Amino acid sequence: MSETIETGAGTARVTWHRAADARLLLAVSHGAGGGIGARDLVALAGTLPAHGVSVALVEQPWRVAGKKVAPAPKTLDVGWRGVWPTLAAQGLPVISGGRSAGARVACRTAVELGAAAVLALSFPLHPPGRPEKSRAAELLGAGVPTLVVQGGNDPFGRPEEFPAGSYELIEVPGGDHGFAVPKRGPLGQDEAVKIVTDGVVGWAASLG
Repeated sequence: MSETIETGAGTARVTWHRAADARLLLAVSHGAGGGIGARDLVALAGTLPAHGVSVALVEQPWRVAGKKVAPAPKTLDVGWRGVWPTLAAQGLPVISGGRSAGARVACRTAVELGAAAVLALSFPLHPPGRPEKSRAAELLGAGVPTLVVQGGNDPFGRPEEFPAGSYELIEVPGGDHGFAVPKRGPLGQDEAVKIVTDGVVGWAASLG
């Protein structure tokens, strides 16, 4: 089921995947170069409801409007804030999540919006080839329990590049920014996605 929500940045859309007996809600948005059809988002929406976690896949207004280029971070934050009252109205603790640019939004707004935790998928620690342009402060400043799921070969930041912090990090060996793995690598694509879903299921259970 999908519904549209008016925000200060335009019309957003939420697609619901509800658990029969939910104890948590994971609200998760896409990155700057893709939509909610990303393999990890689809897998989480298909897996988590059986574990008591409802999933809301959130499409930012720019994506709903059919634009190909994401707006500035501040505008992304406005869109996320506009969706939040609908998420909070479900009466469940809300995990604020996103992949890539969406993960940055989740980290920046978590405390302000009252998120129970943050799920950062493929956190873009820096632009490819520009490690000096670090965004670590956003991750370290999330202020709530945080899980990072990162591909081992992500050009936006490999796991070993991440600074020490109170967050947890799960590595998808050989995975790129979209968690795709080499065809001749030690890990099959289905196995790589299962690392993501199993990791999030276990972490969500630890949130109580």
